[in-house]
Amino acid sequence: MSTPDTSTEHTVWYRPFTLEWLNQWHDNTLQRHLGIVFTEIGPDYLKAVMPVDWFTKQPAGLLHGGANVVLAESLGSAASVLCVDWEQFTVVGLEINANHLRAVRQGTVTGITRPIHLGRSTHIWEIKIYNDEHQLSCISRITNMILERR
Repeated sequence: MSTPDTSTEHTVWYRPFTLEWLNQWHDNTLQRHLGIVFTEIGPDYLKAVMPVDWFTKQPAGLLHGGANVVLAESLGSAASVLCVDWEQFTVVGLEINANHLRAVRQGTVTGITRPIHLGRSTHIWEIKIYNDEHQLSCISRITNMILERR
């Protein structure tokens, strides 16, 4: 995939990219199947939304905890990939956890990820997921390993 184009303000990102490019990059993936859409880029954060619908609910009618984890991992993994030189490095997940704090039955959830640690060999991201009333419904943390391509 070619290098995306955007502004050159100082950020944690290795190279500039756009929301359009980021969303196209996730075509034909689990993220797209669940309706996850990246909606905002900041100098040190990414934001995405996910619908609470029949794809993402569990049988009792609540947002499935695994769907929260997919949203969290989508944000944290994409963020790590965007912080490294893709030609020299690849990113793999080491660990993810999630604490589900509030049930969500309808609407959308919004996730935002920010770095806790951006080291040479590991990245740690915190992901907070909010309901439509801006109440924290889940908090997650992902640890990614940065590996040299061979």
